[in-house]
Amino acid sequence: MRATKKTACRVRVQGIVQGVGFRPFIYRLAREHGIVGWVLNDEAGVDIHIEGADEKIDAFLSELPDQIPPLARIDAIDRRPCDPEDFEEFAIVESRSGNKITTRISPDMVVCAACLEDLNDPASPYYRYPYVNCTHCGPRYSIIKSLPYDRPATTMAAWPMCEHCRAAYENPEERRFHAQPVACSRCGPGFRCSDGEDTASGLEAIERACDLLNQGKILAVKGIGGYHLALDAGNDTALELLRRRKYRKEKPFAIMAKSLEHARLIVDLDRDSENVLLSAARPIVLAASRANESFNQDLLAPDNGDLGVMLPYTPLHHLLFDCGAPEYLVLTSANRSNEPISYEDEDALATLEGIADAFLVGERPIQRRVDDSVVATSSLGLHMIRRARGYAPGAVTTLPTDKPVLALGADLKNTITLVVAGQAFVSQYIGDLEQTSCYDAFRQTVQDLTSMYGISYSDLIVCHDRHPQYRSSQFARELPCMHRIEIQHHRAHVASVLAEHGLFDKKVLGIAFDGTGWGDDEAIWGGEFFAGSLNSGFDRVASLRYLSMPGGDAAARSPAQAAAGFIRELPEEVAGKLLVPPFDFSETRFETAMKMLDKDFQCRQTTSAGRLFDAAAALTGFHQEVSFEAQAAIWLEHRARASRTSRAYSFEYDAVDRTLDWRDALTELIADRIAGKPREEIARAFHLGLARGMANAAKTLCEEQGLSAVAISGGVMQNMLLLDLFASELRVLKPELELLCNSMVPANDGGISLGQAAMACFLE
Repeated sequence: MRATKKTACRVRVQGIVQGVGFRPFIYRLAREHGIVGWVLNDEAGVDIHIEGADEKIDAFLSELPDQIPPLARIDAIDRRPCDPEDFEEFAIVESRSGNKITTRISPDMVVCAACLEDLNDPASPYYRYPYVNCTHCGPRYSIIKSLPYDRPATTMAAWPMCEHCRAAYENPEERRFHAQPVACSRCGPGFRCSDGEDTASGLEAIERACDLLNQGKILAVKGIGGYHLALDAGNDTALELLRRRKYRKEKPFAIMAKSLEHARLIVDLDRDSENVLLSAARPIVLAASRANESFNQDLLAPDNGDLGVMLPYTPLHHLLFDCGAPEYLVLTSANRSNEPISYEDEDALATLEGIADAFLVGERPIQRRVDDSVVATSSLGLHMIRRARGYAPGAVTTLPTDKPVLALGADLKNTITLVVAGQAFVSQYIGDLEQTSCYDAFRQTVQDLTSMYGISYSDLIVCHDRHPQYRSSQFARELPCMHRIEIQHHRAHVASVLAEHGLFDKKVLGIAFDGTGWGDDEAIWGGEFFAGSLNSGFDRVASLRYLSMPGGDAAARSPAQAAAGFIRELPEEVAGKLLVPPFDFSETRFETAMKMLDKDFQCRQTTSAGRLFDAAAALTGFHQEVSFEAQAAIWLEHRARASRTSRAYSFEYDAVDRTLDWRDALTELIADRIAGKPREEIARAFHLGLARGMANAAKTLCEEQGLSAVAISGGVMQNMLLLDLFASELRVLKPELELLCNSMVPANDGGISLGQAAMACFLE
């Protein structure tokens, strides 16, 4: 006979609450408190019906937020009374789906300590099984096909559970209770290693892979969100071979270290760096390289004082190290130069032929590609450089709208943002859309997220960059949506900072320094100052001094060409000095650029801070063409880090013209170079001078506009030295000013989509 309970209520929990062991947690908590009812997943999150004495329900709800599973995150808990149904027990009931899906999708996460114990326990059914997982860890976003999150809606649907796994899956006291990807070596997908001649499977495949790595071979290894190319980080021959095969002349490689202790031997890690390195997201962390005779820094990261380091995050990685793989592995995205990461087996085998010597392939399909995330740290904290595995597609913030918004980002370092019920879901890093394969991935991601949340294009507010030639903008114009909004690039940068911090009304001085963006006047902007807020809009109040840039955006590939545009604005006698030592600019390249300027042929007006860095790098001694984005600026930053000079070049803010003038600074730089000053000192004086000039401009503009905070963003602000120097200079000049910057979305164009979405909420 059912017993009558005093109180009944429905509890709605929203956030990251599916695929993270939330229902089993609720089940156990309810039983502990003697509460009856049920819990289920639905399109909005988790729905709970509870019945019991008032004090038991109060205790249950009080403990709920503080005891959630490690991967869960609660955004909101809504409680409302309802009629008792006199249940006799508490149960987990079948998921319910509906038309309006709003629940968050969990990112892919690091294997947990308990699963690692199983991996190493000979008595466990999961011993040495590369796909061991539970509700507290493992793949999520990369295997989900649709919501709600249940096994039939994942790429594990093809593998029925064995008796043991089924028992664990159905036991509420087990941490694998309703762990959708659960499997073991008896019932789950396997691994194989093939070098074109021999194929090994199971643990033998992993042992074979280790042998090949120790022989200096390059392996294509299938991971959570795509394939990696793996090799011994201490093998110079293998590194040189990979650079040749991948056409990756100088772009840095990341290293996976066997443990934190191993990582500490090759990079300097502060507390913030170690914490994020050990976090559930397990990103690549950029840190200062330590002198180590075991590694050739010039092959791993040429002209760069940093190394990107990560720790093992899958059972497979741990098995590789346990089975004898080198203690430091280069682990880089498996693709051809500028292409997206390979994630489908057939495509990977075709694409990587001629690059990889062998393949270590798991049978579990990957539903969508997800790169490794990359973070850096400064005196201001953590900064996302590339947001992907471990973070995407988590909601970054809640925006003030109930309408679905799709923000399509920019064409470089593209991400998209989908706003559902106010939650801003930022996609994984997609790449540069000028590549057809990246553009295809962009289109697929749009389709992927909108269909997963059950949103039709006709219901969407779509926002895009103002640049008329961006492929993302062209895609937006062809999308049959409800409403379409253009968002200026640099305002979106500033908006991304305020959105991330949840500041919709706060008026700030916004600074956006980057390489390129379409301005209101159709010039190439990139050194901008704005005043305003998300709800009132942003007025441009100042900029870097304008100049004419030969070749426009194309100058980004040739620092000497960029330098010509800046030099043209200096006294005439300066230009003639650049064709002789110590500059030795290519006479053909430099004179061609000057002729373009003379005839105003293919030249664009610009305020680009990115091109200013390119010019400064060229004048300081970077003479080559760039082989990857921001290479010259990175070179200049690392020269500057090697100096402690207090000299600063003169960047003056002109309050009448409302420009930050760089002419004196470059004149001083050229004089120092002719005088034979060390490159490191020149680079440092440039950084410190620019930071001081920016801070002076910020102080003046904040006083003029009556503002108490500065929000700074843009790809140039991923220069951690410049960011630290600017923060320090601003603190000295006006300590009461609050400084806001990006943290959980990139300051580069990877954060643009969030800024667009936030602005669209106030422009619709």
